[in-house]
Amino acid sequence: MTDRPIIAITMGDPASIGPEIVVKSLNNPEIYQVCRPLVIGDSRVIERAKGTTGVDLAVNPVSRPADGKYVYGAIDLIDLQNVDIDTLQWGGVQAQAGQASFEYIVRSIELATAGEVAAVATAPINKEALKAAEINFIGHTEIFGELTNSHDPLTMFEVKGLRIFFLTRHVSLAEAIKQVTKQRTLDYLRRCKEALERLGVQNPRIVVAGLNPHSGEHGLFGDEEVRELEPAIAEARAEGIDAHGPWPADSVFWHAAQGRYDAVLSLYHDQGHIAAKMYDFHRTVSITNGLPFLRSSVDHGTGFDIAGKGIAESISMEEAIKVAARYADAFRR
Repeated sequence: MTDRPIIAITMGDPASIGPEIVVKSLNNPEIYQVCRPLVIGDSRVIERAKGTTGVDLAVNPVSRPADGKYVYGAIDLIDLQNVDIDTLQWGGVQAQAGQASFEYIVRSIELATAGEVAAVATAPINKEALKAAEINFIGHTEIFGELTNSHDPLTMFEVKGLRIFFLTRHVSLAEAIKQVTKQRTLDYLRRCKEALERLGVQNPRIVVAGLNPHSGEHGLFGDEEVRELEPAIAEARAEGIDAHGPWPADSVFWHAAQGRYDAVLSLYHDQGHIAAKMYDFHRTVSITNGLPFLRSSVDHGTGFDIAGKGIAESISMEEAIKVAARYADAFRR
């Protein structure tokens, strides 16, 4: 079944639960039914993760994607050999772990850009570890955007049919509020429509979440809705975008989950994250739109408190791989 897409899976921070959820995911035969999974990481860390999780899979080192076996029972691995296993500590911020996780991402981008893999699914990285390694990025999205020359990539969560876009991401709440402008909202509504159509959703219905309690009650509790959001939505509708809102954030996600809307445009990081994770923490997957290829990811952190204990759930990693396989062709330019 060589028609299955090759999905590059970055191992994430070597000190985190990333290696454990990767090996657990590849212990699920369903993954091999939908794709050809290729791990980018370090063989010694993978072996250690096998030990903590009890997963008994052989490791098949390869130098390029075309060399993989891609059969259940073997982990095809591009081994960067960039971790000192004797000094690597489970569950802690370490410069070498930040550097290694960055190098896995770089290699995945190289392979995806060259067309050797169809998409990338990423395990979690740690922002403090990146900083310790003097890598000046604050997250996956920023790394992928910069290294692929993609301006302001668009993040979308998908969980059980609920889709959430984000007007702002890794900025303070005060800064996020400043970025709630008519022009930015209109631009994002256009981009959300384009992203949804690429996923196969025709004439998508997009609703904008409100910023203030009760969406401001027509200016009583804040005027961002009246001043910025409503004019943006009106202009988007004039352009033919099926845009709605702003709906109060305490109910808009529920309505979208019931099928009333195809996607919600969340205004800031936690607004959408809380909704998605409360709906189904383990099955929430992040998709980065606006890149030359598809990148999906787990929607949780490095889990340092449970790293090395073999108890981390792999469901989100499995879902990220499946999503990458399902949408890979739609994202290739």
